[in-house]
Amino acid sequence: MPESTAARRLQDLLGPSKLPGVGTTIFTIMSQLALDHGAINLGQGFPDFDGDPHLHALVAEAMANGRNQYAPMAGIAELRSAVADKIAALYGHRYDTRDEITITAGATQGILTAVLAVVRPGDEVIILEPAYDSYGPAIALAGGRSVAVPLEHRRGYAVDWDRVQAAISPRTRLLIVNTPHNPTGSVLADADIAALEHIVARHGILLLSDEVYEHIVFDGRPHRSVSASALLADRAFVLSSFGKTFHATGWKIGTCCAPAALSAEFRKVHQFNVFAVNHPMQAAIARYLADPAPYRGLGAFYQAKRDRFLAGLAATRFRALACPGTYFVLADYRAISDEPEADFARRLVERHGVAAIPVSAFYREPFENGVVRFCFGKRDETLDAGLERLARI
Repeated sequence: MPESTAARRLQDLLGPSKLPGVGTTIFTIMSQLALDHGAINLGQGFPDFDGDPHLHALVAEAMANGRNQYAPMAGIAELRSAVADKIAALYGHRYDTRDEITITAGATQGILTAVLAVVRPGDEVIILEPAYDSYGPAIALAGGRSVAVPLEHRRGYAVDWDRVQAAISPRTRLLIVNTPHNPTGSVLADADIAALEHIVARHGILLLSDEVYEHIVFDGRPHRSVSASALLADRAFVLSSFGKTFHATGWKIGTCCAPAALSAEFRKVHQFNVFAVNHPMQAAIARYLADPAPYRGLGAFYQAKRDRFLAGLAATRFRALACPGTYFVLADYRAISDEPEADFARRLVERHGVAAIPVSAFYREPFENGVVRFCFGKRDETLDAGLERLARI
């Protein structure tokens, strides 16, 4: 049978795609282009350096001590206890270790699991754009509909809470917030939390708070976790990531904290999705969390990298936007080109040897603002080499 005929028959068997608008992610595309062209990858959000050797040694020790079989579905007790203590110390909210904390296979798995747990066909979910690219597909797989509210890009990508309020309908089930925000680096402040409390109290909707960069906040700003508000914590899934915090994104291990009723629904999906998460790494992280210094010092560590990158970018024709959190900075390239963002990003990697991410990729509908995202979570020599190339454009 000709290959084309077989492919058509297989497509007929498959029927309509569950995610017809989804292809290869921009992160995969740009990283592959970086490899193909020998470019410096300042696009995809992962460090090019290792984490603490002590943490790695704790993983090896856990493996040597036999922690190699399935962990409990919700996560090992000592890690859930360490997470509860950490959140209580930082944000003043005490989650129950048995019923309200679940260890996840990374935050993205936690996002999908939370959405599948509570979003039903026909429900609406409000997302704030530009938005992390997994939100929309997760909502679609649950049979829900994404309702996008744009952030105010002229005001540092602030949330327009009046527009959020106007987007709520009788079908609204969930609102997804992300602070510190990927891709823009913006952070929620006290006024934002107050506005969010007003909306939740008035409408009774559920929240998903993506806080994977919770420890990467700069210039003395505090991280405003949804966990710190009793009203919000009572209706929210709060997600975080050990991979982001401990420079080990490939480990894919995170947390979902939520009240018992939400956690029970979350675990119904989680147990048939991944069931349990990497056991020796859980054991190692539980011990590692006894010392708060690594995560308490994370903001200062990345702020030094941010400042180094911004100082170098000032010598280029790019114009950096404000970056109060995350390890990403947005840069306006309109003094260089009027190309669409995707075209400019492709030319940047192919002709100039630096990979970046077009911010337009974080919108469902095309939105061009002449901005790309750089990741400065890299070794100093990587940043310097990238800046040298950018300065020649």
